[in-house]
Amino acid sequence: MPEALSFPMIDGERLRRFMDEVSAFGATKGGGVDRPAGTREHGRARDWLRGQLEAAGLRVAIDPIGNLFGILEWAGPDAPLILTGSHLDSQPNGGRFDGAYGVVASLEAILALKGHAQAHGLSPRCNLALVDWMNEEGARFQPSLLGSSVFGGQLTLDYALSRKDGDGVSVETALRETGYLGKDEAPNPVSYLEMHVECGGDLEASGRKIGPFARHWGALKVKIKVTGRQTHTGPTPMAHRQDALLGAAYLIAAIRDLSPRAADTLYTSVGRIEVIPNSPNIVPGEALLFAELRSPEMAVLEWAEGELNAALGPCADKAGVRAEILSIDRRPAGRFAPGLVRLAQEEAEDLGLSTQTLDTIGGHDAIPVLARCPAIVVAVPSVGGICHNAVEFTPHEDLENGTRLLTRMLWRLDRMDGRPSGT
Repeated sequence: MPEALSFPMIDGERLRRFMDEVSAFGATKGGGVDRPAGTREHGRARDWLRGQLEAAGLRVAIDPIGNLFGILEWAGPDAPLILTGSHLDSQPNGGRFDGAYGVVASLEAILALKGHAQAHGLSPRCNLALVDWMNEEGARFQPSLLGSSVFGGQLTLDYALSRKDGDGVSVETALRETGYLGKDEAPNPVSYLEMHVECGGDLEASGRKIGPFARHWGALKVKIKVTGRQTHTGPTPMAHRQDALLGAAYLIAAIRDLSPRAADTLYTSVGRIEVIPNSPNIVPGEALLFAELRSPEMAVLEWAEGELNAALGPCADKAGVRAEILSIDRRPAGRFAPGLVRLAQEEAEDLGLSTQTLDTIGGHDAIPVLARCPAIVVAVPSVGGICHNAVEFTPHEDLENGTRLLTRMLWRLDRMDGRPSGT
């Protein structure tokens, strides 16, 4: 919209109500949420969002991988479009702010901008759209960032739809069952903005209020199979056991030991393990490991991949088993749009909000979207740096600050025809 008479104001109580309402879907006793992608509770949360979009007069579109869009075509069909949003799916027993805050902040920002334009008779230059990406978390279906990676072109639609959970249910089936297997064409944005809780402790430690992410770390997501021999835990002599879980344990320790060898430029974890047949009185015959290695430097990831490959044989031999890598999802390190980083810093300063430029170590949907248009993630503080946990928390004042900033960034981008300078 052109030069405004005053800055669009958000409704803080409406923002609070939206957060409370969406947090009811999959709510846990510990104050978090449990709504992995494609589950009934995830579908209910998306139904709530869809109702809010329709009530606000936005056109709802669902693309073939289940990304949910609310489109405000108030500048005409040929006008550039600015996209904003995040995701409503969660980790099992996860927190209520991760992802959901970015969706709710985008909803409130669009409502504030729409009301401001109507009140002052302003004509916008850009259309706006909100997005709820499908399966950002990757908790139920792997890989993570599924919907945004189809949108960005990193994954094919057929591949994404065919991914299955641990019970053999495909993404396509889950989308169909929840009513989000769409046929609509996704909008084509010129910029993408994503608000998020930090999921780290840097902002809290520094006392800063806003953290534009300038860089994103690269990652290797590795699925490893360890094969032994299934036998009885009672009569089988220790020397004769081929324990797949023991071999997996040696590998887990070896993966952990990579981090200090890389001078803390490498974060490693094994966050999931499947033991087959998973009986207390059977020596496991098979184990699947889901490992993650993250670094800001691709050379470090290449080194770590080589070291992991080199560790497979010795770890397996020590337990008398076999180990093999089944798949590796490689995600390059990179930078978010510099023009959007500067815009976030400038608008935060005008709002009196202190900033600290950050790296994001975890993945966000904005990363695959970078292949389509300039994109950024902007963070607000996480208390204690805790995320992916029911106790994750961000004070409402910080949620309001981030939403005010998002609204102002969208407002400024409109006057730039949606394209940040210097990007």
